[in-house]
Amino acid sequence: MKKISVFILSSLFLFSCNKFLDYQPDDRTELDNVVKITELVGSAYPDRFYAAFAESMSDNAGDKGVTSREMKNFYPWEFRDQVSTASDTPNAYWQACYRAIAAANQALAGIAKLGDPVEARAAKGEALVARAYAHFMLVNYFALPYDSSIANDSPGIPYQTTPETVAVGEYSRGTVQSVYDMIEKDLLDGIPLIDNSTYKVPSFHFTKNAAYAFATRFYLFKKEYERVIFYADLISNTTSIANLLRPWNTAYQNYSYFVLQDAYSSSSDPANILMAESASGYGEDYPRYNYGLNSSLLATVFGGGSNPLNLQLSYRSKVFGGNETVYNIPKFKTNFIKEAISDNFGIRYVVYTLFSMEEVLFNRAEAYANLDRTIDALADLQAFLSKRVTNYNVNNANHRITLAKCQAFYPGLTDKEAVVETILNFKRQEFLFEGMRWFDIIRTGKTVIHRSVAGSRDQIDLTISPDDPKRVLQLPIEAIEYGLQANPRN
Repeated sequence: MKKISVFILSSLFLFSCNKFLDYQPDDRTELDNVVKITELVGSAYPDRFYAAFAESMSDNAGDKGVTSREMKNFYPWEFRDQVSTASDTPNAYWQACYRAIAAANQALAGIAKLGDPVEARAAKGEALVARAYAHFMLVNYFALPYDSSIANDSPGIPYQTTPETVAVGEYSRGTVQSVYDMIEKDLLDGIPLIDNSTYKVPSFHFTKNAAYAFATRFYLFKKEYERVIFYADLISNTTSIANLLRPWNTAYQNYSYFVLQDAYSSSSDPANILMAESASGYGEDYPRYNYGLNSSLLATVFGGGSNPLNLQLSYRSKVFGGNETVYNIPKFKTNFIKEAISDNFGIRYVVYTLFSMEEVLFNRAEAYANLDRTIDALADLQAFLSKRVTNYNVNNANHRITLAKCQAFYPGLTDKEAVVETILNFKRQEFLFEGMRWFDIIRTGKTVIHRSVAGSRDQIDLTISPDDPKRVLQLPIEAIEYGLQANPRN
């Protein structure tokens, strides 16, 4: 067991150490009724975004050759340990997750103090699932990925289940396996308690469907494919899920830049199962990052020959910018919180999607493929393509995904492997700029290659193999200084 300041783990260091225990942040601190507890659970979600560093580490980030550099972009691209705690950095995300966990734990303690009343069941369920989610995100960024074929006894991250009540506590990273076990317990304990009718704005809470979507991701990491399918089926079957996907090849094609930006992050879109807000400049910053979608990647990801259909999907027409220095798809709208009505500036924040119908479909399709249910996997992919192929016609053979096309595009792979790679290919296109690709990279053991272009300011060529320790983000320096074991480096 290691000693570490609670202000690092739960990010409660926002208040001065010598005054914190006497500080009452707001009138919900005295959790003496279910209404206050329910309000507190609403803050049990990370209020920082992961896309900037996750996307930069992935193979979605190419060098544009621009001379200027943003630390939050080029540090992860070069796989350097981040020192900044600014928004959109790994350290900020660590803090945000533990703040969310602290809120969940405080709410759960309040519920227990009230005697676990029936009217608090929904809040308890949401708090448990939210706590599981924050720990899941942390363990997959700051620890080795889960591998069902090994013991998973490498260091995990501290799994917090009780409120912080002392200035210095004792914490252990545990193991990846122990963290996953606790995530699973919280998830399975919480799901039955969730009650959608208690939410005024369901899109920003763990509804039943949002919890099911989280379960599909969790069990995909664990390679428990039957469970992935079970939870995906609770949300939608293959036939009806197509109507819940984003209309990329119809309505989206007619949208201007800002209209598409609004639509993509709309809480009323049925594709958005769970959304969140983050203090973040990512919505404005990502198009101009030096490491992002350059001309080479544009052809690799969106070109006509980039997928087994040998078709350019409907995303390509909505890549804005005109040149690689600002290539982007408008997925994030930047909003401002002003301190005064007359201000011309404010704190930037974005609204973004944590779980979508598209991810649920991809997770189920991959589960089907790994269970050798090829026909079912291709059926899910076809439902997806019905909303992505331009001028889609179900009777057009060129618009149909088949095993033969997968095999031809990925020669030398088994049927199962070819279908899985096809799924990951389409998934990469779907979630470009959203940070989702990194999960598939660590989960499937893909090598990442980052090469500088000729004349670039930083002449760095990197090949990050699956066993490279730099793939695991380093813990914040404050956490290491207070006793948590650092992640290894070369």
